Amino acid sequence: MSEGDTITRTARNLQTALAGRHLTRLDLTRRGGAKPPPGTEIVAVEARGKHLLVHFADGRSLHTHLQMHGSWHLYRSGEPWRRSRAQARVVLEVDDGTVAVCFAAPTVELLDPGRVRPAAAGLDSLGPDLCRAGVRIDEILRRLARLDPSVEVGPALLDQRVAAGIGNVYKSEVCFACRVEPGTPIGALDAVTRRALYERAALLLQANVAPTRRVTVTGGLAVYGRAGEACRRCGTRIRRRRQGTPTRSTYWCPECQPTGAARRDTAPH
Repeated sequence: MSEGDTITRTARNLQTALAGRHLTRLDLTRRGGAKPPPGTEIVAVEARGKHLLVHFADGRSLHTHLQMHGSWHLYRSGEPWRRSRAQARVVLEVDDGTVAVCFAAPTVELLDPGRVRPAAAGLDSLGPDLCRAGVRIDEILRRLARLDPSVEVGPALLDQRVAAGIGNVYKSEVCFACRVEPGTPIGALDAVTRRALYERAALLLQANVAPTRRVTVTGGLAVYGRAGEACRRCGTRIRRRRQGTPTRSTYWCPECQPTGAARRDTAPH
């Protein structure tokens, strides 16, 4: 699943290529309202957590969510595409010959002014975006406090109503960085540890907006995708289990992240 850093980077690239340009073509595989006519200006491209919005001057917006396999590409008119045309969900061309293509996104919809579509309704409930500078950690902690205290840390970090942008990679990486076992109930965490989790998430997400290779520790990732390999900190074998609903893979070090305890050492490693 795409994480907030990837979507923010994609939105910035699309903003550079499309903002201020005028629409010459917009093909959608899914219709959610009348399309902006040719000549309509694209005023901005925005990331909200893991959602991406293309805003048009007539007030309409194109909303996409890439989930596991979606991606946006930029091409010049006539340039060969790197993915199959059968996977194209959006083809958007502007007046300088730039073509933006969204492939394999399960959510593609046009939002009309004053009209809320079902999938877009979730945009209003998103928590603060951890990829944005100055993110409001206090507001995130207030939202976290509304969850059932029995909810485990891993699924809580993925709850976009609390904070937007964390996906499966950062769920595991943040827990490792803060020495928190991902199955710990959030009710067992003290205030210092709760804050540390989201401060570290913001730090890691924002640090990875620009690079194309995601890095959370020296050498790459600390635990995600490394089940059975040695922990970079202590040498213990990394473990993996399924967690949450729907279930997703979680990775952790049983020595650095002991069961039933959240260690106070949250300094960078």
